[in-house]
Amino acid sequence: MILTPVKQKFILHWGEMGTRWGVNRTISQIHALLFIADSPLNAEDIAETLVIARSNVSNSLKELQGWGLIRVVHVLGDRRDHFDTSKDVWQLFRTIVDERKRREFDPTLTVLRECVMEQGEADDEAALQRMQDVLDFMETLTAWMKEMERLPPETLMKILKMGAKVQKLLGRDAD
Repeated sequence: MILTPVKQKFILHWGEMGTRWGVNRTISQIHALLFIADSPLNAEDIAETLVIARSNVSNSLKELQGWGLIRVVHVLGDRRDHFDTSKDVWQLFRTIVDERKRREFDPTLTVLRECVMEQGEADDEAALQRMQDVLDFMETLTAWMKEMERLPPETLMKILKMGAKVQKLLGRDAD
């Protein structure tokens, strides 16, 4: 696949953003390439296009599959596995949010619940209250995320575009 300067810029930037989000640069670049590709790509095409080692591509593809961000597809007449990703931004966002929730948020909720339940007489009340506050916040946020997941993308986009209008609706001035 030949990359235009604009496609190169997108892929490179997506890789940089990935590192800021705690994702390996190569993994992010491969996902960006699959996102903008017109058709599924095999590992050799990915390695050649991005000029990275085939072994690095294989490991990155496994990681992307583990996140549920790519899928294996087969191309008629070609025995190799090809890889594709959703072109739907909302679906990608939901997949990433769900996976991050499962990997990061859920274990934190578990530990917070344990801390609140296991409190002893010697434990600092102020610290326990702060833990309870974090737990309450995270549980509320989890419930809100579940509600938002049920909404169609068109409705979510309307909510996002409302911005400061929500504060006016609630009778508060926007900051």
